[in-house]
Amino acid sequence: MSTDTSTTTGTGAPGAQPERTGIVKVVFASLIGTAVEWYDFFLYGSAAALVFGTLFFPESEPATATLLAFGTYALGFVARPLGGVVFGHFGDKVGRKKMLVFSLFLMGVATFAIGLLPTYAAIGVAAPLLLLLCRLVQGFAVGGEWGGAVLMAAEHGDDSQRGFWSSWPQAGVALGNLFATGVLWVLAAVQSDAAFEAWGWRIPFLLSAVLVGVGLWVRLSIEESPVFAETKAEMETKESAHMPIIEVFRKYPKEVFVAMGMRMAENISYYLFTIISISFLTLYAGTADDKPLILKALLIGSVVHFVTIPLVGALSDKVGRRPLYLAGAVGVAVWSWFFFDLIASRSEPKIILAICVGLVLHALMYAPQAAFFSELFGTSVRYTGASVGYQLASIFAGALAPIIAIDLLGSASEGTANVDKVAIYMTIASVLTVIAVLFAQETKATSLRHDRVLDT
Repeated sequence: MSTDTSTTTGTGAPGAQPERTGIVKVVFASLIGTAVEWYDFFLYGSAAALVFGTLFFPESEPATATLLAFGTYALGFVARPLGGVVFGHFGDKVGRKKMLVFSLFLMGVATFAIGLLPTYAAIGVAAPLLLLLCRLVQGFAVGGEWGGAVLMAAEHGDDSQRGFWSSWPQAGVALGNLFATGVLWVLAAVQSDAAFEAWGWRIPFLLSAVLVGVGLWVRLSIEESPVFAETKAEMETKESAHMPIIEVFRKYPKEVFVAMGMRMAENISYYLFTIISISFLTLYAGTADDKPLILKALLIGSVVHFVTIPLVGALSDKVGRRPLYLAGAVGVAVWSWFFFDLIASRSEPKIILAICVGLVLHALMYAPQAAFFSELFGTSVRYTGASVGYQLASIFAGALAPIIAIDLLGSASEGTANVDKVAIYMTIASVLTVIAVLFAQETKATSLRHDRVLDT
């Protein structure tokens, strides 16, 4: 299959080349849509670290309030597997494109609503409950986003360059965090803490309406995945009902658990190097006045992350997915033992170094992950299989990472933080990922035009 940007037409019959959009346009649509959706999702995490504890849980001690805010944050991850199953089911039956458009719209509505929410001071306990509801909708939407976005890129692209092309939606995650952190950094720099807590925090959430509009316009302009179109035509000739979630666990149980294990170090390390670093500096190692410093470091780190991901994706097409993934898993474990000391220094160069190195190591896993997971499952269940493996792990990894880390660090009022415990936590996660990668087969350059890619 060619990777040029021309458009060809076909009948859509099995074996024929369906009408398709050029790979560059598809990748751009996946990148922009994913960046917008994850801007919304990460914005919540950053706001939870900065202001949600004070605004929605004001009667608690600062660290406890932050922990409660992260509790609502974590429940968004609980909704992600449900979103993955629902969107994956329909994505494997009616198409990737329709589900991507709907997930982006749903995320936009939930995020815009957060910007309008009254706080605890205005309506009491109803405020955190409404916040929780919006977060659950966010989680449900993003649960369906990832699988569809990476599959559109993976299934349009050439087999020999799949690592590179499918890494761009992953880079969209970094770009979304860059947008979210950038807006928060600007607001924190130009506003007083009082103004930011009173109304400034709402601006990034309300701005999402504009970004979602752009993302929807781009996504509506692309065509359905040609690989899926061929498989859909074949499935329509069969009399038996197509139930993707049942078929995933019947045909691919090993692949689901391998994907979950591979997510542990990747997912936990990302939130360690981003969200948790904000709370650590502002609550344990510094003061609220350090917000602009950590946000600036995260801004620079997001740029480095965004640039690194496609480079590593391209490298995975040369050397394979497994070697890079193993290097990343071992690397984040080692770096976690130095990370907090660098943050605690309150030195701008050291904080930037801590975050940039951490995110480069994370990219060694995250960049090849999209191609790797896509290659584990057959076309008729690929959306469901990749989404379920990816999102189920999020409950045990990213959802719990901020809560576990804050709990391990201990009470901020005591003036000390148990950073070694967090490093041990990260190391255990990395061991689980290394084991999972060792159980996985190398999938570089395998064809996606099969209902079962790997023979077992």
